[in-house]
Formats: sequence, structure tokens, C-alpha cells
Amino acid sequence: MSAFIASIEGTPAGHTAALVLALMAAFLHAIFGALQKGRHDPWLSRAAIDASYGLLSAPLALFVVPWPEPHMWPIFAGAFVIHVGYKLLQAMAYQRGAYTVVYPVVRGTGPLFAVLGAMLIFGEHFTAGQWGGVAVLLTGIFGLAAYNLRHVDLGRETLVPALGLAVATGSFVALYTTYDAYGIRSTADPFTFLAWFFFIDGLFMPVYTHRRWRSLPSSEMVPLVRRGVLGAVVAWLSFGSIMMATRLDKVGEAAVLRETSTVFAALIGWVVLKEKVGPRRLVLMALIASGAVLVELAG
Repeated sequence: MSAFIASIEGTPAGHTAALVLALMAAFLHAIFGALQKGRHDPWLSRAAIDASYGLLSAPLALFVVPWPEPHMWPIFAGAFVIHVGYKLLQAMAYQRGAYTVVYPVVRGTGPLFAVLGAMLIFGEHFTAGQWGGVAVLLTGIFGLAAYNLRHVDLGRETLVPALGLAVATGSFVALYTTYDAYGIRSTADPFTFLAWFFFIDGLFMPVYTHRRWRSLPSSEMVPLVRRGVLGAVVAWLSFGSIMMATRLDKVGEAAVLRETSTVFAALIGWVVLKEKVGPRRLVLMALIASGAVLVELAG
């Protein structure tokens, strides 16, 4: 598999594969966000997910994939720090705001910073049409934020800090997308990066949240563990897909296309979490996704 991935990097086939992978990552990440925001404390949900994918990744990292080259260890250390910041901000945002309020702003803010980061680090450049798509996407984001500030009643007292945390989380999404794209391109075998990333990344949240587990009713332990295992599988597929997309093709385009997840998030929030979305917010979320599509079509 690694040899096949290397053979299509930078080719038309690689571009098509990156497109499919980015869209798959969008759908899966919307599911992942709903799992973290669902019935349990988002801190414990994230800890259960991280512990699960850390344990699942350990045998892969230690016994299956090639061991990382020496220069990869500082890269893993940087990724660990960045993802800790992202998780803390994400959990704080979910703690203060509804899923359909927080998620679109987080996922929509990230692409602008990711595009700029890809320009500086990887020398990628967008066409005028692609920048137009980014403008459409940002219009949807800020329109959604303005609508939520004016109309949302649930959690109104914490809405402004929730939106601020969502923007900050989005900046960390861009940071880890760009940094991890650099990481997965720095090793000969992309699965080495993925296995060791998940193994290392799964260590922090279970330890950080250990006091919160004491307040969890015993009846909720099994459902939370199930959520953690399911979330771990979804995380592996979602993050693995977007990382492979950034290795095969442009980082900026992959980052923008992933934000079609806002449409999936709206449907999940409405159907599964029973949150009220409304036609205006649906239109604004669709505008965000349309901007992402324009970026691909104008490329």
C-alpha cells in the first residue's frame, strides 16, 4: 500500500484520490464531532476516544509499521503539543455552545489559515477563482456566527465565549493540518506517521481528565467505552484520510474540501442530537460547503 501511495503522489490519479479522501474525511469528522459532543461530558468523550485509539495503535506502531526515522521524534513532539492545545480548546468550546453553533465555525475558520500556511510552507498558490471560493466560505462562516449571536437562545450566556473558542480552535485546526502534512511527508512510510501519531496522541486526555471519571455514574461507563471505541475507529479513518490527501496533493485544497463537513454536521445535529437548525442556518452552512466546492472547481 505504501508503494502504491508513493507511485501516485503528484499525479492526476493522486489528485482524484486526494479529492475522495478529503470528502470522506469531511463526512467522518462530522460524525466524530457529534460523538464528542453527544450525551456525555465532552471531556470524558474525548478521553475515551483518545485512550481507545492509543491502545488500538500501540501494536501497529510497535510491531507492524517500520519504526520512525530519528528525525521524526521532534516532529512527533511538536504534533503532540499542537494537538493538546486543539483538544483543550475544542472541549471548552463544546462545553459552552451547541454542536451546530460551534462545529461550523471551528471547521470553517481553519481553511483560511491552512491555505496561508500551505502558501508559506509548501509554496502552494490559489487561483483568483479559488480565492473567490474561500471568500464564499468565509461569508458563510461569519454570517452563521452573526445569525447565532442574534437568534440562538440555548446557552445564550455562554455563546460569545463559545464562538471565540471556536475561532481559536479553528486556528489550531489549520496549524495541525499544515504541521501534520509536513510530518507525514517527512517519513518514507505514511503509515508509520499515522500509527505513531495515534499511539502518542492517545496519552494526554485520559491522564488530564482522570478526576472527571470519578463523577461518572457506573451505569454510564460501558456506553462511554463503546463511544470511545467507535470514535477511535472514526478518528483513524478521518484523520488518516485527510493526512493521505495532503501527502498525495495540495494541502490547502484538501483542508478546504474537508470543510464540507459542515453540511454533514448540520444533518447530524438536527437528526441525531435533536438540535434546531432552521432554514437560514442550513443555507449558511451550505454556503460554507459551496465555497469549498468552488475552490476545487477553480483549481
